[in-house]
Amino acid sequence: MMERLIIDDSRFNFVPKVKTAYKAPPGLDEKLIMEISRAKDEPEWMLKHRLESLKVFNEWHNPRFGVDISGLDLGKIVSYIKPDAKKSTSWEEVPEEVKEAFDKLGIPEAERKYLSGVGAQLDSEIVYQNMKKELEKMGVIFLDMESAVREYPDLVKKYFMKLVPITDHKFAALHGAIWSGGTFLYVPAGVKIPMPLQAYFLMSNPGMGQFEHTIIVAEEGSEVTFIEGCSAPRYNIINLHAGMVEIYVKKGAKVKYLTIQNWSKNTYNLNTKRSIVDEEGSMTWVSGSLGSQKTMLYPMTILKGKGARAESMSITYAGPGQHMDTGSKVVHLAPYTSSIVSAKSISLGGGWAFYRGLLKITKEAVKSKASVECAALMLDNRSKSDTVPIIEVETDRADVGHEARIGRIGEDQIFYLMSRGLSEQEAKAMIVKGFVEPVVKELPFEYAVELNKLLELEIEKSIG
Repeated sequence: MMERLIIDDSRFNFVPKVKTAYKAPPGLDEKLIMEISRAKDEPEWMLKHRLESLKVFNEWHNPRFGVDISGLDLGKIVSYIKPDAKKSTSWEEVPEEVKEAFDKLGIPEAERKYLSGVGAQLDSEIVYQNMKKELEKMGVIFLDMESAVREYPDLVKKYFMKLVPITDHKFAALHGAIWSGGTFLYVPAGVKIPMPLQAYFLMSNPGMGQFEHTIIVAEEGSEVTFIEGCSAPRYNIINLHAGMVEIYVKKGAKVKYLTIQNWSKNTYNLNTKRSIVDEEGSMTWVSGSLGSQKTMLYPMTILKGKGARAESMSITYAGPGQHMDTGSKVVHLAPYTSSIVSAKSISLGGGWAFYRGLLKITKEAVKSKASVECAALMLDNRSKSDTVPIIEVETDRADVGHEARIGRIGEDQIFYLMSRGLSEQEAKAMIVKGFVEPVVKELPFEYAVELNKLLELEIEKSIG
C-alpha cells in the first residue's frame, strides 16, 4: 500500500511580518483619493480620472449577475496600505521581512533561473522591480505603474483604462478611483522576449483591498509572455482584489498571459482583464484559479484586425465554501479571425463552479472560425457545476463549434485505482491531473508543477 500523500501548505499560508508605513481608514472618499494622488506625485489628468471614477462608483449599483457579493461591505475595506519598504531593483536592498515573504514564494529563485524580469507587489505598492539589462537596451519598458505615469505620461495616458472604461461596471469605477501598483510593460516593434516576465501580488493585511493596474503594449511583430501570481494569508475578515489588466496586441504581435491565482478563502476576487488584437496578432490567456471565496473573472479578447487570433484556456477549482464564476469573452470584429476557448472546472466538497462565457461574431467577421469547449468534473454529490455559454453569430459565413460536458468521477474509477494501492485522495488527484493536463501543459514546466501541487493540496484538504 502506498503512503498517503501529504503536502505542506506553509509556503502559501503564512502571514508576512512586514511593517506598515501608512494605512488608510476604511471606506473611500474624495479626501483620501486626493491624499493618495498627491503622495504618488501624479499629474493632474490622473487625479481628475480618479475623481470622475469615484463619482461613477457612488452612482452605480453592484453587478446583478455572478456571485453573491452581499457579504462584501465596501465601507469596511481598507483601500490603501503602503508597506514600510521603498521600491528596489535589487533583492539585497529589499527589507529582510519583505524579502522573506517573497523568498517563501520562490520569486527570487525563479527570477534567477528562468525569468526576464520580475515585479513584486506587497499590499498597495510595488516593492521590487527589475528586468534584464539587455532588454532595456532593446527599448523594453518594464516599470511599476506609478513610475510609468511619471516618466512616460503621454504613453500611459494613451492606453490607461481605454479598453475598460470606468462606466464598464461598478468595480471598474472603484478600480479607476483607487488603483495602486501594477505593471507597465511596453515591447517595441520586432522585439521578441525569450523568457517570461512575472508580476506577483501579495496581500498581507486583513480587511484590505488590492487594486493593481497592468498595461501591456506589444508593438508590431513583437512577442512576450507575462506571468501573474497572486496569494494572501488566511484571515477571518473579507479581503477584496479588484485589479485590472489591459493588453494591446499590435499587428503581427504575440502575447501570452498566464495566471496562477491562489488567493486565500476570505478573498473576493473581482478582477477585470481585457485585450484587443490588431491584424494577424495573437492573444493567449492561460489561467488557473484555485483560491478566493468568491470569484468573478471573464478575460475578454476583441479581435479587431483581419486574421487576428485568440485562445483562452482555463482551469477553475471550487472547493468547500467557494463559488467560482468564471469564463471567457471573445468578440470577432474582422474577417478571417479565429478563436479557441477551452474551460475546465473541478468542484469538490460542496463547491460551485459556474462557467459564463460570450462568443460574438459580428456581420463583418466573415470567414471567421470559433470553438468553445466547456468541461466540468464534480468529485462528489454535494458539489455543483453550471455552464451558461452565450453565442451570438451575425453572419452565416462563419464556422462555429460548441461542446459542453458535465460529469462526476465514477465510483468504478476510484475503486479501480484504490485496488492498485492508491488512497482515495491519490486516486482523485490522478483523475484530476489527467482532466486538466491539456491546459497545464501550456504553462512553463515550473509553473505546471506548481499548479499540480496546488490542486493536490486542495483535494487533500477537502477529503481530510
